Amino acid sequence: MANGSGVTVSVEAGAASPYERRVLYLPDPDGAPRMLHEVAAILGRGQEAAARRRATERRAADELAGPAAPADAVAAALLRCGLPDQGPYRMVVASTGERWPGAAEGALAEVAGHLVTGVAGATGVVGVAAVGRLPDGDACAVLPGVLSDGDLDEAWRLVAACEPAVPLHGGTAAPAAGPGELRGALAQARYGLTSARTTAPEASALTDVATLASLDTLLTGVPADVRVAYSRTVLGPLLDTDRAANAALLHTLHLHVNTVHYRVQRIEHFTGRDLSSLTDRLDLWAALLCRRGAAGSAG
Repeated sequence: MANGSGVTVSVEAGAASPYERRVLYLPDPDGAPRMLHEVAAILGRGQEAAARRRATERRAADELAGPAAPADAVAAALLRCGLPDQGPYRMVVASTGERWPGAAEGALAEVAGHLVTGVAGATGVVGVAAVGRLPDGDACAVLPGVLSDGDLDEAWRLVAACEPAVPLHGGTAAPAAGPGELRGALAQARYGLTSARTTAPEASALTDVATLASLDTLLTGVPADVRVAYSRTVLGPLLDTDRAANAALLHTLHLHVNTVHYRVQRIEHFTGRDLSSLTDRLDLWAALLCRRGAAGSAG
């Protein structure tokens, strides 16, 4: 297509994700646009071949996210991916949800391409970064070394901008020192992914578990149905807000205990909790946060 200062031609590669799409740009619109289209076609065939290789190259990366395996087996999988058998590593997971199933792998490959030097293209194994698929269809990547959070955030924004209509959600874990810590790092990163989905359901977001530093932010990593169940279990009859008395008691949980002794007794009666106990007060507060967060997700 032509623009005010030149011609841009898309490199068509059907097997590539939208995040791996390439374009050719010719500054002079009269400077052989036909050749530009021919070059784009050649590059498209090359990208198609690279995309087909991804299925084979991804197998070793998939082992890093599969069922629990001994540390030596994980180390062997890392070597097959071109990664060192010792850390540190950085685990990242990503999802494009139901709007573009399967595109998350391409997105993570592009993120890795921005962060890892010497990367020629996006394939299942990107330079010295491994990109694989989780059993639920989300994508995961193991990146080598200690990465700057600022660089990771910037790469995420650049890649997400390729498809602004599709929210690209992701989570990152604390650095893993060795192969034995990758399983825990994957759990952390998936928790961060859930938090990103909860806090920004319609926008691209990347959440580092290290930023979940308060109870309300920590609960964003808990799936909505679990938060709803916890809230119902702890608050019980108080959630029957059709009754004005119950609605008033529920509101009381947000007030200072010393000013509402009678209401406190009624809350204790309905919930079976002792508000003189710090543990029980925390249970009720967490239930309120779960109720608020679940209501926001439903909206």
